[in-house]
Amino acid sequence: MRGNVLWLSAASFLNDAASEMIYPLLPLFLAGTLGAGAAFVGMVEGAAESASSLLKLASGWMADRTGKRKRLTAIGYGIAALGRPLVSVAAVGWHVLAVRLLDRVGKGIRTAPRDALLAESVPEARRGAAFGLHRAADHTGAVAGPLIASALLLVLDGDLRTVFALAVIPGLLTVAVVAWRVRETVPAPRPADAPAPPLPRLRELGPVLPRYLGVLVLFTLGNASDAFLLLRASQVGVPTPAIPLLWGALHVSKAAWSVWGGRWSDRVGARTAIITGWLVYAAVYAGFAFVDAQWQVWALFIVYGLFFGLTEGPEKALVAGLAPAGLRGSAFGAYHAAIGLAALPASVVFGIVWQSVSSQAAFGMGAAIALMAALLLPLALPRARKHPN
Repeated sequence: MRGNVLWLSAASFLNDAASEMIYPLLPLFLAGTLGAGAAFVGMVEGAAESASSLLKLASGWMADRTGKRKRLTAIGYGIAALGRPLVSVAAVGWHVLAVRLLDRVGKGIRTAPRDALLAESVPEARRGAAFGLHRAADHTGAVAGPLIASALLLVLDGDLRTVFALAVIPGLLTVAVVAWRVRETVPAPRPADAPAPPLPRLRELGPVLPRYLGVLVLFTLGNASDAFLLLRASQVGVPTPAIPLLWGALHVSKAAWSVWGGRWSDRVGARTAIITGWLVYAAVYAGFAFVDAQWQVWALFIVYGLFFGLTEGPEKALVAGLAPAGLRGSAFGAYHAAIGLAALPASVVFGIVWQSVSSQAAFGMGAAIALMAALLLPLALPRARKHPN
């Protein structure tokens, strides 16, 4: 676990430190400073993810077409690094929406090429561990970001806007790491009978991968933005200065479980790890529906990290294993696009149910959808020797 795995992990650490200096405070900034409701928070987060979906699809295809994974990765990180701190000058809700869209444009450009670059930098038998390490570094950065934000809030007497502006520093360091340390890989040759399409077509990705993506879309429809977890924590009584620390604790849990989850999936199969993770998610969301004490919120956030450790690395390792030769960038583009396109209705519907019915009903809905997806995944991915089951 060195070379590209090490430096891409370092880049994710720095990028997430920059992002998480802002993200856990953004729902409170929207609801408190700018006066936006839960439905608008859902629209911002859902639209931000969906905006990057087509870009992920296109950038994955472009990575396969040109073989330039590193260049697209660096461009994507650069756009996010420069655009994200602009939230510091937001005066109304739609300003935040515009900045989040710009941030997600950067993510849309970089994600599929970066994942393809990472998958091509390790042997197939080590992909789960490599993606697990990468996600652990990402989550460790998400621990550092809230801690930095909390320290700055104490020094700056609660000045959110200055904290948001200072996020430009780790963002620019991210771009420097990718530009100077990451090395381009040589993609696997595309078969002669599989020319690059104008944009990736699902049928060219084989019979199994589209079924897998279909179940992922179903799960994502119940996987609303984590901004709602922070709103729920505030609703239960967690004080605002503790919100970044709560968010940091979640990412400590994510980082702690990610490497183990990736290695475990290499042993038992990605499918088993993902199903287990979705069941954990259903249990945690059911818990958030009934939580009524601060200590319960902290406990649920810690357990929630296990879900990420069991799914993030294994999901990507499974995509890499199912992707046809020469179309791995396109496969990752389709994977991220499927999740991103489902993110908008997921967060918007969650916010509407929260605002019109109750937060308990919204979390109960998410738990039910996750349970349904966990039951359907074995039907979509029967055990077979041709893919990591």
